Amino acid sequence: MLLTTFAAILTLFVMLWVASLILHDASIADRFWGIGFLIIASSASAATDGAVVRAHLVLALTAIWGVRLSLYIMMRSIGAGEDFRYRQMRRHWGESFPLVSLVTVFGLQAAIAWIVSLPVQAAIAARTPAGLTLLDFAGVGMWTAGFLFETIADFELARFKSDPRNRGRLLDRGLWRYSRHPNYFGDALAWWGLWLIAGATGAWWTAVGPALMTFLLLRVSGVSLLEKNLRKAHGDYESYCRRTSPFVPMPPRGG
Repeated sequence: MLLTTFAAILTLFVMLWVASLILHDASIADRFWGIGFLIIASSASAATDGAVVRAHLVLALTAIWGVRLSLYIMMRSIGAGEDFRYRQMRRHWGESFPLVSLVTVFGLQAAIAWIVSLPVQAAIAARTPAGLTLLDFAGVGMWTAGFLFETIADFELARFKSDPRNRGRLLDRGLWRYSRHPNYFGDALAWWGLWLIAGATGAWWTAVGPALMTFLLLRVSGVSLLEKNLRKAHGDYESYCRRTSPFVPMPPRGG
């Protein structure tokens, strides 16, 4: 089953790589990042004969999370062109960029998605327990909280940016009053919820998946990269940092 799911996600990202060459836009990898998890979950469901209720539940949760994320990124990127990270890579690598992007952008994202989704694959494939347990329900509850947090935070940010009066300002209201990155926190929480469902089947080892997702959000492509740019762009960002929790939502310091 693991080889089948890896082949499926790799096929998707190789197809996206070909599309990126035609469109001259490697950002397509980000737009289909969420859909990739649905491809993995669907492949796992087709290749295994796990407990029906849990398999369908996890497939549905993954589909909801993945489709929402991809649609959000697609809507956000309309008219924006290629992401600045890929433009920088394109300038650095020159004529070698197409081959480099196959490995470092599309191939890497495929591998990361496959590892992160290990709880999904294990939960879908497991035959026991046949019915849902308290741990399954706890996982669904955690996933729901994370999904709502991520969705509401993204909506608040999109609405804030759509108002010309907010140009050059920082969003420090709503969920963003309690966390500098509530969308990333919700993302991580949703995946730890899926891990709890996998844990109900005994697949505790799949913690490597949400652990990798959390690490990436905190140290690689999420918080660290974004805050570096925000500190340069906003003179009052340090003040916001002093009063606002970096990740886990907490009451703001100083009221």
